[in-house]
Parts: sequence; structure tokens; C-alpha cells
Amino acid sequence: MAIPKLQAYALPEASDIPANKVNWAFEPSRAALLIHDMQEYFLNFWGENSAMMEKVVANIAALREFCKQNHIPVFYTAQPKEQSDEDRALLNDMWGPGLTRSPEQQQVIAALAPDDNDTVLVKWRYSAFHRSPLEEMLKEAGRDQLIITGVYAHIGCMTTATDAFMRDIKPFFVADALADFSREEHLMALNYVAGRSGRVVMTEELLPAAGIESGAAGGWCCRCWMNPTNRWMTKT
Repeated sequence: MAIPKLQAYALPEASDIPANKVNWAFEPSRAALLIHDMQEYFLNFWGENSAMMEKVVANIAALREFCKQNHIPVFYTAQPKEQSDEDRALLNDMWGPGLTRSPEQQQVIAALAPDDNDTVLVKWRYSAFHRSPLEEMLKEAGRDQLIITGVYAHIGCMTTATDAFMRDIKPFFVADALADFSREEHLMALNYVAGRSGRVVMTEELLPAAGIESGAAGGWCCRCWMNPTNRWMTKT
């Protein structure tokens, strides 16, 4: 019932990207970035020294840096550490108590910590739009493209992409800035979004050719630490 211990796998490469049904052009002036559920609780299922997750975090950091430089709004989702049975409802049946058993792991990992200009949305269900003002905030900002990154690709990320599509918001599903239970489930999510609800891209496709390098954003160096407040990455 709970999330199992997860194993690293080979992240998708450009050759793994499925054929997209749409060819939407990425327009920074119309875009927003979503960093989905990158909380210590969810990342700890890969353990302390996951090279795969270091790469995913580095790619998300590169996208975040690009968005900051180009005045693209950044949104986060984060489950609260306190959730009543009424709030969790069927999530209890599917996943058990989840994060509520480990409230000390509620924070977004230090490498991706939001700043005062970012928006952190309380996450209640798979979709980031559920019980949140995300759609309204995107409309107010004149944004109708959503860059989706984070965990887990075939659950909340894929559901959010589909929900965005149904709200006429174009999802850009970043294959190598997502992680999942397994490579098979990761690829399944890419195939679904590419054929049903969005455009699947690689991190480097969204970054300027001479700008921030994927996997090495702004001097970020991946290092794992035992201290949970310093885990995943440090600034050099």
C-alpha cells in the first residue's frame, strides 16, 4: 500500500522521446514552471546516493534558473505534513498515511527550495489543479503553457498534464526532469502525454543554446549528505 523502496534506472534520452501528436512552440512569455512534489519524503525512497535523482534535480534546477532569468513564474506543489482522514480520503486506501507519518520530511529539498517570489501550492490530490488556485493564477499572469517537472511521472505529473490540457493550458512534459517508480512507468507516462495531452521534451530543448547547461545549472554541484537539510545538492 505504501510507496516501495525505489531503484534508479536509465533516465529517458532524446532517442526515447515518443512521437508527439502536437508540435507546440515553447514561448517563455506564455510559460510557467511547475516543480511537482519535490519534497524530501518522496525523494528519500531512492536513498541517499542516487545518481539518477542528482541528474533529475540538476535538470530541474537548470530550468528554474532559466525561468528566474526570464521572468517566468515558478510554482511548487507540496503535500502538507498534517492531513486529516477526510482530507486524504481515498488516498489512505491506495497509499496509506503517506507523508503524515514522516512530517519532518515535508519540506522541498534544499537544492530546489522556493524563494519569496515563488508560489507554493498545497497538494491534496494527484492533480496540482485540485483544490488550488493554479488555474486562476496562470490566467492572471497571462500564462497558458506549463512546464512540468518532478515526481512521480506516471501519477501526479501525468495527471496534472492531462488536467492542464482539459483547461486549455499546454503542458510541456520534461522527460529528463521527471522521475518515477520505474523506467517502464516513466516511459508509459511519456507515451500517454505525447499522444493524449501535451508535448514531451528534453530539458535542453527548453534552454537557450548558449545559456544554462542541462545538468550543471548555475554552478550547482550534486552531492549527497546525511543531513536531510543539506541533501541532494550544494552550491559551489
